[in-house]
Amino acid sequence: MIDYLIGVDGGGTGTRVRLARADGTELAQASSGPSGLRNGTATAWNAINTAVAQAFAAIGIGAIPMQSCAIGLGLAGVHNKEWAAAFSAANPGYAAFVLDTDGFSTLMGAHQGRPGAIVAIGTGSVGEALRADGQRVEVGGWGFPAGDEASGAWMGLRALNHIEQVMDGRAAGGELARDVIAACGGSRDAVQVWLGKATQADYAGLARFVVAHGPADPVALAILEHAGREVASIARALDPTGTLPLSLCGGLGEPLRTYLPADTLARCSPPHGDSAAGALRMIELHLKETHS
Repeated sequence: MIDYLIGVDGGGTGTRVRLARADGTELAQASSGPSGLRNGTATAWNAINTAVAQAFAAIGIGAIPMQSCAIGLGLAGVHNKEWAAAFSAANPGYAAFVLDTDGFSTLMGAHQGRPGAIVAIGTGSVGEALRADGQRVEVGGWGFPAGDEASGAWMGLRALNHIEQVMDGRAAGGELARDVIAACGGSRDAVQVWLGKATQADYAGLARFVVAHGPADPVALAILEHAGREVASIARALDPTGTLPLSLCGGLGEPLRTYLPADTLARCSPPHGDSAAGALRMIELHLKETHS
């Protein structure tokens, strides 16, 4: 018997969980470390179970009652079918289970399952749309470093390239370069060590400097304006007619609004819910379909 529903938003930087009763009444929220599938199946499940256990602890239950739980997961990395299959096979015992991309769970949360489009911009980036005829469309989501345009990691990679040029004397540096160099160790040798260890999340961690210095530093401004154009490009590909409601989601969605082309900004409306809420909706629909 299913007593609890769990919605999981798992990305390259962190995991967010919503816990609800079987009737959808939300009980608790929790978070933990990254559960994007790039980090491996064991790491992903460990982060998810850590957050789920915290949510149950918040309502006074000391261990996860997996056989009474249905879990919906929107995870980064599901595009890789081998990763997704390995993750699914390692289900630690949840009674019902549905897995999709974090882009789709974000779409489900933003428009409550109705037609619409989202561009999700966090550690990575992806665009998703559900068109009026029921067609599902995905744009981007190719992964870092080859894709994920406008994302935190994409911005961080460009900030790193800038400081390399500054430290070489090939470009003039301002406040952005100063802060990024300091964050990466302060010297050429330290930056080389940083580069040798850096993960997608580490690159994304540098995006905060790009956002902070956007109003005053020309290099930061150029990166952010480029990101805004990339978001607009994703939105156009999702919905060439420009008729679907569009939401910017993820941690960088709101900061990037300032740098969007005017016609794209005019289409934007706030999301109704987040990716974890969308994952709850995914598992609710899955249970209805399997019991109908």
